[in-house]
Amino acid sequence: MGLLLKNYSSITSHSRSQSQTQGAFSLLRRGFHVEPGPREQALLAEDPSLKRFKSHKKSVWRLKRFGDVLTLVVVAGCCYEIYVKTVTREEARTKESA
Repeated sequence: MGLLLKNYSSITSHSRSQSQTQGAFSLLRRGFHVEPGPREQALLAEDPSLKRFKSHKKSVWRLKRFGDVLTLVVVAGCCYEIYVKTVTREEARTKESA
């Protein structure tokens, strides 16, 4: 029985020390910058056949600006409608009580 416990403790201490060293090496490996290989560079290269599908920066900027303005107009319209409804409701209450 003592022999089994001795073997078990040596196995666990060995695996524990091995996992600690592997963790340290994995942290070191993450710190280094690795250049992409030829396959990754080929995937990242610009493809001329896809050029016509790319958006142009100026048109995208205009579309975003139009969307922002449209959103502001809709929000302002909603706020105005709420304001008008509350004012008419208050006027109706004051006329009713008078």
